[in-house]
Amino acid sequence: MSLPPPVSSPHLPSRPCRRKTIYKTVCLSFLLVITVTVLQRGMAPSQFLQGQQQKELPTPEPLKTQKRDNSFSITSNFWKSKKEKAPSKEEEGGMTERQVKSWDITTTNCSANQNLSRVDWFKGLEPNFQQFLLYRHCRYFPMLINHPEKCSGDVYLLIVVKSIITQHDRREAIRRTWGKEKEVEGKKIRTLFLLGTASKEEERANYQKLLDYENHIYGDILQWDFLDSFFNLTLKEVHFLKWLNIYCDNIRFIFKGDDDVFVSPDNILEFLEDKKEGEDVFVGDVLYKARPIRKKENKYYIPSALYNKSIYPPYAGGGGFVMDGPLAKRLHKASETLELYPIDDVFLGMCLEVLKVSPVGHEGFKTFGIVRNKNSKMNKEPCFFRSMLVVHKLLPPDLIQMWDLVHSNLTCSRKLNVL
Repeated sequence: MSLPPPVSSPHLPSRPCRRKTIYKTVCLSFLLVITVTVLQRGMAPSQFLQGQQQKELPTPEPLKTQKRDNSFSITSNFWKSKKEKAPSKEEEGGMTERQVKSWDITTTNCSANQNLSRVDWFKGLEPNFQQFLLYRHCRYFPMLINHPEKCSGDVYLLIVVKSIITQHDRREAIRRTWGKEKEVEGKKIRTLFLLGTASKEEERANYQKLLDYENHIYGDILQWDFLDSFFNLTLKEVHFLKWLNIYCDNIRFIFKGDDDVFVSPDNILEFLEDKKEGEDVFVGDVLYKARPIRKKENKYYIPSALYNKSIYPPYAGGGGFVMDGPLAKRLHKASETLELYPIDDVFLGMCLEVLKVSPVGHEGFKTFGIVRNKNSKMNKEPCFFRSMLVVHKLLPPDLIQMWDLVHSNLTCSRKLNVL
């Protein structure tokens, strides 16, 4: 039986019209999906397809930056500073940047800068400098131990000591001598030790347990998750400056030094008595027109590919120096405009140069001994130590003995006037 032919109705659209309606619905649905996706991702519509293409690019497998020992990264003209200019005091006063309230680094993964491995000059560098440059962009690491309460209230002098996890005997000697926390005529003195992690992986877990117990007793450790090594001393510098910028608003002065020096806090306080607010204090054993060392066997050797200038800016020997708190905060901002450099005290001199602040030399800071002849009796004479602010180098038994002698009923023929 045949069916009757279809009857056209004036109320039903023709087939071409229905197709057009379907196409419009599909297009509108597609546009709606794109709009919702764009709004969720917070990107401009022109970025949508670009973002999809970027997702498809393979990413190199990240490397653990803890394995970076003596390392950093670079661009083609890496010895030059970045384009940013450090803010002046006036600019800082009007800045409205978001103030970070706590340590905000939580990950430890960082990929090597593999572009360098294809550059000819890079291939000619020693392995430790190659590793340094490959990871130089790995700038900040998570905190393992933190004590922000050290900056609570008004602290007149914050003593900050660079140490490594294995040298607990040096920290103990300092706590018993010049690092003892106290209050002098209403001026609070607080002490902190800066550490990374043990450089030998097989020793790391045991030493960390010992450090945790030491910190439980004394509560004066700041530790970050990077390896303690010579090249990583600059990491310790920038981590402390960032930490200070976050947690310390009322630090008047900072002494920063090594864990093998003799320090007289009383002489430092006497020296600082006439310093005025707003004065850029940065005082130590300053080296002027020092030249980069090009002899490979030297601990401080620097290849010309890493630093191509003939002299360094003025800098204070890292054994010990004094700076004021507000300047330290500006140094943090200046440090972020520079590529990291493997010698920490030279790097700090570069930061001072950015700020146009000149470090001041002082006779009371002896970071190469009272006299450079290590065998001289003057280097063991307590009457000389009594007049100094900082003397390098004394290991724990000698430090304790010299401290006791200087603070005994010492009779000296004359007193040196170095303050």
